[in-house]
Amino acid sequence: MQKVVFITGISSGFGRKTAELLAAKGFIVYGTVRKETEAMPNVNLLKMDLTDHLSIKQAVSKVLAKEGRIDILINNAGAHTGGAIETTSIENIRIQMDTNVMGLVYMLKEVLPAMREQREGTIINFSSIGGLMGLPFQGFYSASKFAIEGLSEALRMEVKQFKIKVIVINPGDFHTNNTANRRNFLTKTANDPYAEQFTKTLSIIEKDENSGWPPEVLAKKIVKIIETKNPCKRYIIATAEQKLAVVLKNILPAGWFIKILAPHYGIK
Repeated sequence: MQKVVFITGISSGFGRKTAELLAAKGFIVYGTVRKETEAMPNVNLLKMDLTDHLSIKQAVSKVLAKEGRIDILINNAGAHTGGAIETTSIENIRIQMDTNVMGLVYMLKEVLPAMREQREGTIINFSSIGGLMGLPFQGFYSASKFAIEGLSEALRMEVKQFKIKVIVINPGDFHTNNTANRRNFLTKTANDPYAEQFTKTLSIIEKDENSGWPPEVLAKKIVKIIETKNPCKRYIIATAEQKLAVVLKNILPAGWFIKILAPHYGIK
């Protein structure tokens, strides 16, 4: 039986490449977009906005009405803000949290009843390296990903009785549209006291991302995870240096770790 995949945010990057690869493998793929997007071979496009619960309900209902099930949910879509915690606008904070946290919650609430009924399913939640450590001038992005970490950990135990798997993906730096899209959410406060340091740190962040791996690397890994009978609970898909940073974060005193991380972002 062909498995039905529902993946959020396939207009570009991880989502688009993952949808293409899964469709080529013979999965029945439904992917969501917020605006008109170029058609993709064997991928069913759904208009949906993660900040609109009704649009999520309607998109999930369409898939269930046609296919009768959803076997794999990939919560990929998200927003990526940038700026100092003090001076980031409330509007941008709300967009960040509504998209990354509440959007994921709405997806779970609509898909879980079907998976419970099936007594099987796989949920793949996209977190980030930034969900394992707070990143300077990406505080609300990190906060949203930290929330996904805790939510996924709790959910994994709650749905175990229904044979539903919950997997967390922690990408490191990848070269995607996230870098350009973040510019729509940057701090624009006049006389921002953090502006000088933010500009310096942002240039480092964007350099890391622009020199990062292409999204195909992660997409291929997602396909392998889906095809694995007993996948791990977490996959950190990042460079050796970034994986080492995660290890050091877990074993070093907080003060020591900050002394290592802060200089990387040009913070003295």
